[in-house]
This record gives sequence, C-alpha cells and structure tokens, in this order.
Amino acid sequence: MKILDRYILTTYLKTFFSVFIILMLIFILQTIWLFIKELAGKDLDVIIIFKFLMYYAPKLIPLVLPLTILLSSIMVFGSFAENYEFAAMKSTGISLQRAMAGLSVFIVLLGVVTFFFANNVIPWGEYNSYNLRKNIAKLKPAMAIAEGQFNEVGTINIKVAKKTGDKGQYLHDVVIHKKAETGSGNYTTIIAKEGELIGQETSDVLKLILKDGNYYDDTPPKKAKERRRRPLTKSSFKTYTINTDLSQLNDIDLEEKNVTDKYNMLDISDLTYTIDSLKQQEIEDYEAFSKNVYNRFGVKNLNGGIKPKKDSIFTGSNVLDIFSTYEKLQIVEMAYNSTSSTKQIIYTNEKSFKAKSSWVNKHVIALHEKLSLGFACVILFFVGAPLGALIRKGGLGLPMVVAILLFLTYHFIGIFAKNSAKDGSFNPILASWFSTLIMLPLSVFLTRRATADKGLFEFDHIIEPIKKLLSIKNKNTDSDNDGYSWDFADFNRYKEDKLLEIIKDPTSYNYHPLGKIEALQTLERRNLSLDAIRSKGVNIDPAFDISKRLVSKFTLFSKLAFVFYCTGVIPLILFFVFNNNKLPQLASTTLLISVISFVLFLITYIIQHLKISTFYKHINQRQKSPNVFMFILGLFLYPIVYVLTKQKAKEDLSRYAVQLLN
Repeated sequence: MKILDRYILTTYLKTFFSVFIILMLIFILQTIWLFIKELAGKDLDVIIIFKFLMYYAPKLIPLVLPLTILLSSIMVFGSFAENYEFAAMKSTGISLQRAMAGLSVFIVLLGVVTFFFANNVIPWGEYNSYNLRKNIAKLKPAMAIAEGQFNEVGTINIKVAKKTGDKGQYLHDVVIHKKAETGSGNYTTIIAKEGELIGQETSDVLKLILKDGNYYDDTPPKKAKERRRRPLTKSSFKTYTINTDLSQLNDIDLEEKNVTDKYNMLDISDLTYTIDSLKQQEIEDYEAFSKNVYNRFGVKNLNGGIKPKKDSIFTGSNVLDIFSTYEKLQIVEMAYNSTSSTKQIIYTNEKSFKAKSSWVNKHVIALHEKLSLGFACVILFFVGAPLGALIRKGGLGLPMVVAILLFLTYHFIGIFAKNSAKDGSFNPILASWFSTLIMLPLSVFLTRRATADKGLFEFDHIIEPIKKLLSIKNKNTDSDNDGYSWDFADFNRYKEDKLLEIIKDPTSYNYHPLGKIEALQTLERRNLSLDAIRSKGVNIDPAFDISKRLVSKFTLFSKLAFVFYCTGVIPLILFFVFNNNKLPQLASTTLLISVISFVLFLITYIIQHLKISTFYKHINQRQKSPNVFMFILGLFLYPIVYVLTKQKAKEDLSRYAVQLLN
C-alpha cells in the first residue's frame, strides 16, 4: 500500500469509527427511551437490560452505518479540500479518482461484510430481541397497571381511571373483566368505585380489595334451552376481595425462544423458501375461492336433467317473459340474494387476500433489504466523498448539516416506498432499492463534477437564456462603459465626503456610472435619508423617490409571494406523502394549508406584478414590464422568476438613477 493510500485510509478510519461510536450511542439511548415503558417496573437486573440492548443493536446498523459512511466521507474529503491537501495532490498529478481508489476498495469490502452482517447477525438480533421483549412483557404485570387502559393481571383484565398512593396501590373507578374458567370469553364484569392492591415482593399472591361496586355475570348455561333465556346475575357489594396467583406469571424464563417465523428473523435462504411457499399457498387460496364462488352459483347444475325443447310461442329477447309475474319475482329475488351473498363473501375474502399479499410483500422487502444495504453503503460513499471535496469544509459544522439532510432524504424515500409496497401499491422489489437508485445518479453527478474540478452547481445554461428574455445584462459584459471598475466593495470603508463625490461623478474615481446608486445605498445604510443627502449638495430628482418607493413595495410583495409559494408547495408535497401512507387527517390538514397559501400567493403575486408595471410606467419604459409569458411562468416556477425579476428591477432602478443623481 502506498503512503498516500495509507494516509487517506488511516484518516478516514479514525473519523469513521469516531462517528460510528457516537451515532450508535445516540441510537441506543433513543432505543432505551423508546422501550422504557416495557423495561421499567419489571425488576430486571443489569444483565437482562444489557442483553436486550445487545440483541437490539444489530437492528440499528441499517440506520447508523449509511449515515456514518456519508458523514465521514464529507468530513474527511471536505477537510482535505479545506486544508489544500487536494490542491497539493493535483499539483503532483494525482486526481480525485486516484485519491479515492484505495478507500473505494475498503468501502466495497465493507459493503460485502455488511451483506453478510445483514443476512446473519441482524436476523439473530431480531430473533433474540423479539422473544426477550415478549418474555419481559409477561414478567410481574401487577407492577405495571397503567391508567386509562385494560391491563392483563393473572386471570383478570383490569382498567382504572386513576391511581393514588405512594406506591400507586389505591385505585379509582375500577372495571374488571374476569376470564372464564372453561372455554373462551369474559362473562363476568365487576365495577367498583375504589380498590386497593395489597401484596408483598416475597409473595406470589396479589390481593385486590374492591369497595362499593357491582358484580355482573352472564355466563351462558350448558343447556341450550336455558341459554335462549340469556340469564344475567347482578349483585352489589361493599367489599369484594380477589386473590390472584402470580406464581406462574413471575416464573418466566427470559431465555425462552418460541417465535421463529417473523420475516425479519430469516436469512436469504429461509426467506426465499418462505416466499415460494407463501406464493404457492396464495395461488391455491385463489383457486379454492374461485371454485367456491363458481359452485355457489350452481352454474354446472343448470343443464342437469333439463331437456331443451323449442317453444314456437316465445319470440322475445327477455327470457323472463315466459314466466308468470309470481315466478318472475321469485327468480329475481333468488338471483339478488345469491349475488348479494357472493358480493359479501368476495368483500370479506378481499381483506384476507390483501393481508396475505401484504405478508408476502414484507418477506420480499426483507429479502431485498439485505441485498441493497451493501450497495447503499458504496453509493453513499460516492455521494459523500466528492460532495466533501466540492463544499471544501471539514469538521462537524456544514458537513453534519449536509449529511443529515441527504440521509433524511435517503431514509424517508425508503420508508415511504416500503410502506407503499406493503399494501401492494408499489413493487416490493423496487421499493427496497428505490432510495439507493435515487442516490445513484446523484453520486455519478457529484463524482464527475468533483473530478472535473467544477463547482457544485452551475445554472448558466438555464439562467442566461432567461436573462436574455428579460433583457438583463451582466455587469462584466456591459460594452457601453468599458474600462470602468465594477468593484464597489471599498465603498463600505469610504468616508461620507468621498461617497458624496462619487455620487456626483463616479467616473473621476474610475468607477462605473452605476456606482452612483451603490454609493447612495451605502449612505442610506449609514442612516442618512435622501433629504439629508440633498442638504449636502447632491441633486436628487424627486422622481427618484417615487421610483425607489415603487421598487421597495415590489420587493416587499415579491418576498411575501415567495413565502406563500413555499408554504403552498411544501404542504402539497406532504399531502401526497400522508395520503399515500393512509394518514387522512394530516393529509386534509396539509391540503387546506396548501390551498390557503396558494390563494395568498396569487393575491400577492398579482399585486407584485402591478407594482413592477407601475414602476416601468413611471420611468417611461413600459416595454420592460413582465409580459404574459413571464406572468404564467411565475405561477408555476416562481422562485426562478422571483430571483430574475428582483435583479432586473434593481438594475433598472440603478440605471434610471444615473440620470437623476448629480
């Protein structure tokens, strides 16, 4: 390995492991916060909690690893560019691609290792964490009676409105459903105003004392004749005691693992076998259902025992005409009942088939997620490395912001695609690869620009034609005033007297005549009004005041229009996202916000258009007013029109001011 490759790899690995450890700690803390309700109040020792976090940690790798690679790449290559290390490499003939070559081999190997990790370690973690969570949920449930919801405690389901006392032992507004001793169903209901839990940590018996309540029992009798009478037993009590044996509930083996068939617990070979089995079962279910519907209509029995005979009387087109009215009514009623029954069966089975199809799609997504994760790591490296070289910033400032924005884009695109695929509205195979495929052209684009040593974005091929359409001239191509300086940066350090002289005659200081307006604006930023400037010997035509006021109003309404446009577009995008993910309330809210914002945008956009037209009318240049084409373009692509028209108004005001300032 060459010294350069060793240096780049060493620098990258230091940053990589530092970022990985920090992000993993952050996500583990988030995991603890997420499952604190399940872990708290269970009297778990540190080893069990550590095991739970150890089992859950592999599931965080698909989140942590891509973000680590992206952030590390931007930080390292941004630092190289910021410290001119890339410039030194290029001066010796080493291109960016050559600098990335050694590190690219490491990333590809990391992608291969990630595949084996996703195929073996993540299913192992899912298998152990799921079973451990299930066992923890059974442990000492009497310690976790939550307010406002039913909690299973032994043979009863209990709901309390409020808990008081130093240990939460006093219960208020208690509702209890007792499980039946034989069979299924909760036929016994107890309602009490107050209750008290009495128990000891060393005891396996939980005593619940209820006060001032009613006891209801509608257990069905064994005899059918008595069941038809629907007997109900009701009694009231002042005090009622329930003893619950918790010995079996507290004797939970936390190492027991009896759930093995979740799709996240399977490797590629198991997923492939399961998918084939599920698809075959789905086909068989469809065939059995279609056969059942066919048999219900009795189509195959229509010709049984019937001997066709030609009727010389019947000549009509409606076969019902040969029957009497009563027979017609019977036939239509039978057909209607049969059709309604079949429609109900189809509707009921439709939900079942959708659930089965969703289950198959989840297995397909889980399979291709294992394949796509390794490729995502490689693609995100080729996004982050050239992006860092282009933005030329290292450290945790701008790189962190850029990396998080890119990762959130990548992550949420993947989430929305997978959620759409689970209900069958999107191809499950494409959904697993969708976010990676979105990042692929971005990685190619950034790598080519960084290799060619170009800027991050160049819009000249788009902006220049529009500038020509709007008659906007570039400052460095103004052929009427060649030889004069356009650099007005020194105006901020000039004294007031010199700025006043520049307003009167900028060419004497070798500045372009448009330096007049720049000097005037510099004085205004120093809190000098136009009247104060006039009092110092500068002749400012009153028409300039009107023009400046019109441009200021135009600028104000253009900013408002820009804000309303953005607040209309963003909720509109969120509307489609929420609607696609079956969140109707959020979707309707965002749609309403979007509609209101677009209405306000249209109003401010029209006012802005009127203000700029009034300005050009005032300076006798109506031909420069925005035409109908630009007005329509602004309705759809307002940010582009906003930038161009604002710049054009500023330049035209400056050119007009040249004639009015002396």
